[in-house]
Amino acid sequence: MSAVRLRICTLWRTAPSQTVRVRTTSRRTIHVDGRNRLSYFWTPTQAPKKGINEAVGEDGHDLLIRAGFLRQAQSGIFHLLPLGLRVLDKVEHMIDKHMQSVGAAKVSLSSLSSTDLWEKSGRLDGRDKELFQLRDRKDAKFLLAPTHEEEITTIVKNAVHSYKDLPLRLYQITRKYRDEARPRQGLLRGREFVMKDLYTFDLTSEQAMQTYDAVSEAYRAFLTELNLPFLVATADSGNMGGTHSHEYHFASPRGEDTIVKCGNCDLSMNEEVCFAKYQPQQSSIEYACTLWTGRTTETRNGRARTASIVNVYLPQGDYELNIHALKKLVPDLDTSPFSVQDWHEESSDFLSEGEMEMPAIISIRDPRVLEEHITDDTADGEILSAPFLLTKQREGDQCPKCDSPSIQLHKAVEIGHTFHLGTRYSKPLEAAVQAEDNTQVDIEMGCHGIGVSRLIGAAASLLADQRGLNWPLAIAPFSTVIVGAGKTPPEDTREVYDTLMKGLLSQFLSGPRERAAPPDAVIDDRDRPFGWKLNDADLVGYPFIIVLGKAWGSERAVELQCRRLGVKENVPVAQLPQRIAEYCEKL
Repeated sequence: MSAVRLRICTLWRTAPSQTVRVRTTSRRTIHVDGRNRLSYFWTPTQAPKKGINEAVGEDGHDLLIRAGFLRQAQSGIFHLLPLGLRVLDKVEHMIDKHMQSVGAAKVSLSSLSSTDLWEKSGRLDGRDKELFQLRDRKDAKFLLAPTHEEEITTIVKNAVHSYKDLPLRLYQITRKYRDEARPRQGLLRGREFVMKDLYTFDLTSEQAMQTYDAVSEAYRAFLTELNLPFLVATADSGNMGGTHSHEYHFASPRGEDTIVKCGNCDLSMNEEVCFAKYQPQQSSIEYACTLWTGRTTETRNGRARTASIVNVYLPQGDYELNIHALKKLVPDLDTSPFSVQDWHEESSDFLSEGEMEMPAIISIRDPRVLEEHITDDTADGEILSAPFLLTKQREGDQCPKCDSPSIQLHKAVEIGHTFHLGTRYSKPLEAAVQAEDNTQVDIEMGCHGIGVSRLIGAAASLLADQRGLNWPLAIAPFSTVIVGAGKTPPEDTREVYDTLMKGLLSQFLSGPRERAAPPDAVIDDRDRPFGWKLNDADLVGYPFIIVLGKAWGSERAVELQCRRLGVKENVPVAQLPQRIAEYCEKL
């Protein structure tokens, strides 16, 4: 019997038989009898915000606040309340299962990381503004860790010395910190967030890639169990380093990423790394071009400051610069929102005082723009021709892989990322092992993350509708809520609860059913009107709502509702567990 099934069975068998009622106020009663009840489960709901556009409705984050899942503490910082914590716990339990499937052991590293380690790895340069940094009373420097590559590499370095100790796979689910310049969209872009990080250690690059493939399969299995549509895309490793990475996304119109897919082949790439090939037949038939101007980041040479102006010549028309393609050619391109005009105005004073050198000009043209078409007098010296197109892909463009005009663009929210790091951290931090031939070999590493709190925010937005949240079965706070109409006797709701739980538990334990959700119904026994309870059930987003209404008194049948499947039907109570189990297969 699996650990999770044994845990559920134990909880059911050890549930207290006695009933304890605690009257706390004139309307709130805490009723503890071993059954899940909303009377003691705090759900501080709020009224809708005024002025919401009815055509657009509330987004997932607004609904999480209103339904009592979380509260905002500061910009980009949120408190999880009981409902939110139940969702978080379910996501974590799912992750635990899939990490154990690849032989990973769980750890918990400190949120405080040494600044010295980050300096040694070379990752501190250029990241000062996004890190929360502090000093202790002895003036030692620390930071609140956004990731733990340096710390975990140091731990392994001091404990693992032989190839016989590899492979090693360690993961954690902890709070991370990043001082976002512009926190937005609730849990999707916060300054404090919950992350799962898996760190892998192998002897050779070949073995590390085998590990990478195994982790990728575990990620796909995890997302498949969620039963939400997802995309996997080749991605840029960015500041993490390494040579091979993939992103895992939920398709969403609110997403900040754009995934480029081909309808004819298997191409799937983040827009950041999808650079279209230049075909000679694409020579511009337009004689006009448009100029984009930027600059490089400033550098200092003694007292003097210097930077370069970057002029980019693009085809005129419905084209947009791919800033990532340009950065491939100009690595020190400044991508901050600080405009070149502002910089010119600020620089003029420094130029007059001799504190800034006259900027050089870098001129680059998209290969479709012929040099003779450039009439702008800002071009200084040689105009470099880019080896690939400098504009973003558009719907119906030619695929860089198969040449078919089948490009599709999808807005998406990133919820996971896998990186093959190689020796990016093991080499500077001197994490090596003795190989079989007695030579010292730098450990091959991988880092694989899932944004846990980000996933919760994305899932909430993905299925929400005009009535409220609509959770996937696997991570709903409770799979089922039981609501009695009018003056339904408490013993009747208890009867339905017990029948449902015993039936579902029996089916769950008799498996095998990989996607079977543990039974976790809840009784809404709060002292509230019947209509209010039904509206609240829709707002919270339980996958199943069971109503003891008219059919209960006459037929001992309950009304079973499933908003995601469009189900509303009367079901005899004895058949309820089987019917819900059948619908669970579709969720």
